[in-house]
Amino acid sequence: MGQVADRIANLSASETLAMSQKSSELKAQGFDVINLSVGEPDFYTPDHIKEAAKKAIEDNFSFYSPVTGFPSLRKAICAKLQKENNLTFQPEQIVCSNGAKQSVYNALLSVVNAGDEVIIPAPYWVSYIEMVKLAEGTSVIVSAGIEQNFKITAAQLENAITPKTRAIILCSPSNPTGSIYSKSELEGLANVLAKHPNIIILADEIYEHINYVGKHESIAQFENVRDRVVIINGVSKGYAMTGWRLGWIAAPKWIADACNKLQGQVTSGPSSITQKAAEAAYTGDQSCVETMRVAFERRRDLVYKLTSEIEGFNIEKPDGAFYVFPDCSFYFGKSFNGRKIENSGDLAMFLLEEGHVACVAGQAFGAPNCIRFSYATADELLVEALKRVKETLAKLK
Repeated sequence: MGQVADRIANLSASETLAMSQKSSELKAQGFDVINLSVGEPDFYTPDHIKEAAKKAIEDNFSFYSPVTGFPSLRKAICAKLQKENNLTFQPEQIVCSNGAKQSVYNALLSVVNAGDEVIIPAPYWVSYIEMVKLAEGTSVIVSAGIEQNFKITAAQLENAITPKTRAIILCSPSNPTGSIYSKSELEGLANVLAKHPNIIILADEIYEHINYVGKHESIAQFENVRDRVVIINGVSKGYAMTGWRLGWIAAPKWIADACNKLQGQVTSGPSSITQKAAEAAYTGDQSCVETMRVAFERRRDLVYKLTSEIEGFNIEKPDGAFYVFPDCSFYFGKSFNGRKIENSGDLAMFLLEEGHVACVAGQAFGAPNCIRFSYATADELLVEALKRVKETLAKLK
């Protein structure tokens, strides 16, 4: 048996991808499984974006792009940041990558040394912890429970900072909870971070456009920390372009330069065709974004109503993204047919095997009492899935 490198041996597999795979395996065996485990819009990429990609092929955009992306795309991203966020960036501060996942990883590898601490509010997106591990950093988890709507306070942040703290990762709107930090909450965090000038702030804003409470607020708006904020965003969620793989950072130039250097040795620039499609996404008609947001909001209301009716679920109404994250600890210790539920992992597996609904256990997100359902699928499937969940959980005594 071959021996893989320690960095791979110590790495956890993605729990969301693992659940999605298990659900596909059951489907292949003929079971009617409804998959609510994946964070992926079910909409097709808007036509004007697809047309731009076709035109790019016709126009022979088939050569390497600059590592950081075509200048025209980086200018379009700067224009978006100015118009939508009132933030001024230059094209040399933008680095386009193969999805926002690579953007987060580039930024971490560019600023974190072995032994540096990275503050990660929990619940967190599954990959943050593993990325910090690969960067040889140490994750410092700050937990925010359902009673505070899964958002950490300025006091909690202050208490977590040590002389070894090098970065913090903030995700708002949040995966997995759908929580959104308000302007005043972000200002409180910024005021704490302003006292610690060597902490880099990674602001994961990939769900920016899927917001049900008003305009998006970025921590980069605050002058006292702006020169240390790395905004991470991309086209996957807002424009239904998950498979196109285009994410980006807007960062202080020294961090952008470091990410350029790193990416130049790893992947080079992202797909040239995808870049031209992304440019059309940012410069074209934005009504498609609002159409999808409205549909997600309708589904949010539907799913919130249905999950609220399930006995034992404690649930906050999400403000953004497309997930609900109920506390399901009511069911821990209960059994069906000799099968005992000890934790959210057991419950997620029980719902998959007994109810044929795929979701993701909360321990993957640093919230072991919760489970995550994605509502990025058709209304009728959501109704059927939550009917199954309710009936399946009712079997547990």
